[in-house]
Amino acid sequence: MSRPRAKGPKKRDLAAEAFAEGLRLVQANPALAAVEFDVCRDEECKLAPRDGLVVVDSDADLHVHPFRLAEPAAWAWALAHAVLHLGFGHVPAAKGERVQPDRFDLAARCVVVNRFLLNFTIGTAPEELPGSYPDGDEEQLAARWRRDGLPAAYERCGTAGDEPDQLLLTWHGWRSGPPDHQLAFAGALTRTVSAAMDLAGGRRDSLSGELAPQRPWQKALSWFISSYPLLGGIAAGIKLVADAELARAHGISVAAVNAEAGEIYINPLRTFDDEEWRFILAHEMLHAALRHGDRCGTRDPYLFNVACDYVINDWLREMQIGTMPEGLLYDPALTGLSAEEVHDRLAGDLRRMRRLATLRGKGLGDILGAPLGPPGEYVDLDGFYRRGLAQGLDLHQRQERGFLPGGLVEEIRALSHPPLPWDAQLARWFDEFVPSPQPVRSYARPSRRQSSTPDIPRAGRYFPPEEIARCTFGVVLDTSGSMDRTLLGKALGAIASYAGARDVPAARVVFCDAAPHDAGFLPVTEIAGRVRVHGRGGTVLQPGIDLLLRADDFPPTAPVLVITDGWCDVLRVRREHAYLIPQGARLPFTARGPVFRVR
Repeated sequence: MSRPRAKGPKKRDLAAEAFAEGLRLVQANPALAAVEFDVCRDEECKLAPRDGLVVVDSDADLHVHPFRLAEPAAWAWALAHAVLHLGFGHVPAAKGERVQPDRFDLAARCVVVNRFLLNFTIGTAPEELPGSYPDGDEEQLAARWRRDGLPAAYERCGTAGDEPDQLLLTWHGWRSGPPDHQLAFAGALTRTVSAAMDLAGGRRDSLSGELAPQRPWQKALSWFISSYPLLGGIAAGIKLVADAELARAHGISVAAVNAEAGEIYINPLRTFDDEEWRFILAHEMLHAALRHGDRCGTRDPYLFNVACDYVINDWLREMQIGTMPEGLLYDPALTGLSAEEVHDRLAGDLRRMRRLATLRGKGLGDILGAPLGPPGEYVDLDGFYRRGLAQGLDLHQRQERGFLPGGLVEEIRALSHPPLPWDAQLARWFDEFVPSPQPVRSYARPSRRQSSTPDIPRAGRYFPPEEIARCTFGVVLDTSGSMDRTLLGKALGAIASYAGARDVPAARVVFCDAAPHDAGFLPVTEIAGRVRVHGRGGTVLQPGIDLLLRADDFPPTAPVLVITDGWCDVLRVRREHAYLIPQGARLPFTARGPVFRVR
């Protein structure tokens, strides 16, 4: 009689272990964990994908392939993708008959989710997915692709392989209405971002920990964010640097600001109450937001800093923001004057100037020209300060938060004026450098006679050749492979429009890539229409400019317009000229003529 064989250790289910680890990574994220969902990993589930990983339905069930072996990071990404479909409202719960989304809606929703996951890192995305995605929301993308066709790169960006990863079901399981996954996700995301900001600002030890006790200057900055909308936007983006050693090394008695770095430097050894710290921080934020460092010009920087101090302190007293500490610059006789006017008055009293002190100290300006810490990356700070003050002023007045000095409102309004769009700047350039031809009347060209007096001949109107030559311009067009067709269309269309409006009959056009191609004088109506673009090679523009400037039939006073994407050689144009480049592009040299950025 044979003995029964002893049972060995149970075989590990590697697929289940990898899935469980991926699910744990998703549930560890506070924003995703707030969206309630169930997981179906049943072998008999008919909704699980055959070739993919996850399908999500409107009942908030995630149908998972039961045997698929994948890395935990891949499972985490796929599960996060499915949960975000719930959080974004792509598969809302509802009663009644449901219409399944078509291929365009499915692709657009997956693109929006994947674009979000690029910056909201959970797990690892599949390698076959594209590294970037187009702009626009779900409706815009779906409508664009229905009109122009769905790109193959975005057709299978979901988590179910060739099958749809979103499924709408009819469910009658609730009593108090369908669950709102969007609201739950938005609330959790807001809490997560707030906790991250507290952690970055040193007010929290960890995302899940308690708030650290705030220092007086931190309380003052928080007060602006929560209670004073005029400076709330600036306060939310400014960084406080409270370092006693740094303050001692740079002679900062109380505070100083660097607008370019977006940093206010605090001497933590100085003691002030909460109201005084509000005054100090408001003082430095107005220095940065009103760009006092850039407005100095050829004036003495320290004296202009002092003049700005007088103006700001007077405004803050009028607005009753905090309490002005002792020793700060204030003179009722200077009320209502601008910083430039105060500077001119102080310049005539040098003895008084030597006794003046800013928040940094006597003889030192509190507007710094360079950051004191390590260099960082700062993007469009001028737009940040301008937008922050403009939005703050709008909120302040809408909520009737109190009195604001007229001079401060005037300066904010001046900063809020948006710059001219590129096409308006181009029109001004045409007005200045491309004159309109003056018609001449001559009996050699008879005009159409008036019906009331058919027997009386009248002189005709025409443009003589010398007028046409005087009122032309040149176009050097980069036709290399890197040029965008949208840029070409916008630029050439604008040129044709403005030239036609000024009665300019023709323009001299030169196409450039690896070599120049002279198209000669072209009617302006044909520049944007029937022009055939030559070449598509590398970009060398200087030979094209030289060809144009040496041409015998090109007037020596005619200006030149260069259209390029910035990927070109260093150019030298020895006459009036301008550049048209895409928004965000940069020329590899310092331009001597105006640069118009096409949006």
